[in-house]
Amino acid sequence: MEIASDKANEAKQVTSKKGGLKTMPFIIANEILEKVAGYGLLPNMIFYLIGKYHFNAASGANVLFLWSATSNFTPVLGAFISDSFLGRFRTIGFTSVISLLGMTLLWLTALLRDARPPPCDPRSKPCESPTSAQLLFLYSSFSIMSIGAGGIRSCSIAFGADQIDNPDNPRNGRILRTFFNWYYASVGVSIMIAVTVIVVIQNSYGWVIGFGVPAGLMFISVVSFFLGSSLYVKVKADRSLFTGLAQTAVAAWKKRHLELPSTDHDAIYYHHKGSKVTKPSAQLRFLNKACLFNNPEKDLDSNGLAIDPWRLCTVKQVEVLKALIRVLPIWSTGIVIGVTISQNSFPALQANTLDRRILFGISIPAASFGVFGLLTLTLWIGIYDRIIVPLASRLTNRPHGLTFKERMGIGLLISSVAMFVSAAVEHKRRTEAIREGFAENPSGVLKMSAKWIVPQHCLIGLAEAFNAIGQINFYYSKFPKSMASIAVALLTLGMAVGNLVASLIVTILDRLSKGSRDGTWLSTNVNKGHYDYYYWILGGLSVINFFYYLACAWAYEGGEERKVWDEDELEDDQKSHQGSPMIIRA
Repeated sequence: MEIASDKANEAKQVTSKKGGLKTMPFIIANEILEKVAGYGLLPNMIFYLIGKYHFNAASGANVLFLWSATSNFTPVLGAFISDSFLGRFRTIGFTSVISLLGMTLLWLTALLRDARPPPCDPRSKPCESPTSAQLLFLYSSFSIMSIGAGGIRSCSIAFGADQIDNPDNPRNGRILRTFFNWYYASVGVSIMIAVTVIVVIQNSYGWVIGFGVPAGLMFISVVSFFLGSSLYVKVKADRSLFTGLAQTAVAAWKKRHLELPSTDHDAIYYHHKGSKVTKPSAQLRFLNKACLFNNPEKDLDSNGLAIDPWRLCTVKQVEVLKALIRVLPIWSTGIVIGVTISQNSFPALQANTLDRRILFGISIPAASFGVFGLLTLTLWIGIYDRIIVPLASRLTNRPHGLTFKERMGIGLLISSVAMFVSAAVEHKRRTEAIREGFAENPSGVLKMSAKWIVPQHCLIGLAEAFNAIGQINFYYSKFPKSMASIAVALLTLGMAVGNLVASLIVTILDRLSKGSRDGTWLSTNVNKGHYDYYYWILGGLSVINFFYYLACAWAYEGGEERKVWDEDELEDDQKSHQGSPMIIRA
């Protein structure tokens, strides 16, 4: 016993020498540089695909929608691999190298002449399409970057928290909250730099340097992360949160022929000692079979634990899966707003035709107007948390001001308005283009100011601030604090599905409208197409989705209070940051 105790103390002393604030420069540098490099590539990419690969606007937008969908899905997979197999350090390390490889491949598409079709002027003759090998090279770079981003973005904040989390320190909670605040501030600043500085470099110095700079930043990111390797606390992989959900579903299926007792008094359910969740709820009752004993003597080992966790689960596991299933209808209402939020390509093409001298005569790049949405989102979070919540709580006697459901609904409504505003502004822009004689010249710059498109970007940022943050807070209130990552996973998956739906909408509208008198609505020549019709349709879908949301919110049973799952959850969750999280768009 003394030997074991000495070894434990020795291990604790070794661990205490690792981690701490000294690791933050390496971790934050890795995160900032990865964000600047990764997010700096997307805004301008539509111009690269059209100009260098001779894509039309619809096919180029589809490629970028699919890239965003993949980038939003891989963090969920990355979290599973990290929790179950590799651990956070290895996951971030491997995927950082993978991201660097993807960015290097993309840089090579600009550097190597044979990696893309020969240059041409589409106004004089039809351009040569890219070969299958050239497309494979391009798509491989996108796919590899998505895989890399999935590992980094799913683990970086938790890995940072691992370094400074010390329950024995009475100031531990405050230190963690400070870390989270600085983390989100650095992420916000880095993304704003990405959509402005990197875009300016691409426009000013060309694609070779414009893609080379992000690749160089990613290389520095990888080096900075591994330089701190000897200082890190490296938590080993354990069971993933998603494993418990899968076990419950499988156990319920395996015991599907088992008869449930007519009342809970006649049943014996499996739960851990000391758990407050000892009996399953009556909702989705068929899942209760997963925690129902078939034969206690054969189902449990000598320690009272389930011999086969894929056949017998705890009541808490069953209730968590039920909670997840119950929020799915409300989750599905976030898909359409995911479509509106991910509109990057077409607004950039439209902005390219406008007079972009907005601030002090400085011309803003067409692909950088999304920064107005980011600024609106960031400012609104501060205004809401510091001014509106205290005021609303005094008026309504509710500590959070607006309820989470109200915030989600307001976000959906604002997104509808954003699409209608986009349609009206595009109608005016197209009319002006035809009146000024630019119907056949999409590269001509109109006298119309780009200030006209700023409100739609601001509205989208405001819609995201309401809906996305409302979603995360709502999900947080429905799951155990130990499974809070499900909240972010649900939001990310909603965005991924939204990207896929956006690609489907573009494909359908492009094919159906090609036979119209003016040709496809989503023409590469924005002055000839009808992007206003496209936005009207998105606005209509958003209104339908809003009423669908009202029905789902009305049908959902339960308030907004956090459910206490076990005794340990009565304590403050020091690893859950306070305030509103930063929402990141891919």
